[in-house]
Amino acid sequence: MESPAVEILDLVKRYGAATALDGLALRAERGAVTAVLGPNGAGKTTTVEICEGFRTADAGTVRVLGLAPEHPELRARVGVMLQSGGVPPAVRCGEWLRLVARFHARPLDPGALLTRLGLAGHARTPFRRMSGGQQQRLSLAAAVIGRPELVFLDEPTAGLDPQARHACWELVGELRSAGVSVVLTTHHMDEAERLADHVVIIDQGRVVAEGTPASLTGAERQLRFRARPGLTLEELLNALPAGSAAKESPAGHYIIEGQVGPELLATVTAWCAAEGVTADDLRIERRTLEDVFLELTGRELR
Repeated sequence: MESPAVEILDLVKRYGAATALDGLALRAERGAVTAVLGPNGAGKTTTVEICEGFRTADAGTVRVLGLAPEHPELRARVGVMLQSGGVPPAVRCGEWLRLVARFHARPLDPGALLTRLGLAGHARTPFRRMSGGQQQRLSLAAAVIGRPELVFLDEPTAGLDPQARHACWELVGELRSAGVSVVLTTHHMDEAERLADHVVIIDQGRVVAEGTPASLTGAERQLRFRARPGLTLEELLNALPAGSAAKESPAGHYIIEGQVGPELLATVTAWCAAEGVTADDLRIERRTLEDVFLELTGRELR
């Protein structure tokens, strides 16, 4: 039976008195896109860097394509995109990608990959003179040029404009279609919903939820509208069908959860009329991954 692309059990990592990973367990299947989400400081980058062999764990077990992360065989089988660094400042964009290609037996064509990611016109530009978004795209190109079996993407679209983000999304989709396993960290919930087969949410060094985007968000729909802040919801809750919930989050934004149908819609609009308010931007939608993320990790800044 083929091992997972990544398997982590009881992973612990400490930095002095601070515990970055506290018994974390994670599994990424082969040929799938696994998104790792979490607030800043939750342990996402530390987890990925241990899998890449750049950091060592204090306890626990990590297997990448069935091997220990430091195994030399993985260098040809795994692609790595770092958040920053790793490219000499003076090297030209095209030269760097051609150099990386030489380390692989069957690399993708560097010129075609530069064109694909909108970098063909910057092939002779030194890395230090490229914009942050261009540097990010070059790092992505270097991670995938060797046709890896598994690729780690740490915040792959951070700082990119919408066109560049969509180009990266298309490339990730093609990697999955080709059977490549992808593990990505991201702060963009829409990115995780769009790309991921499996989502893992971690907080304070532990997994707090995981599943497909659909299973995490659920089939339940919500009614949302805007009105003046501070409306008293007790009377509305008494009038709603059993099992319904109502909350104001953030101020002036109201969310009604439950069996959203004609009866509930009529009850809410009648209540708004009785309160003398207009329900602006009233819409029916399902819970988003961002809703789930905030419910699990909290809304306060850290």
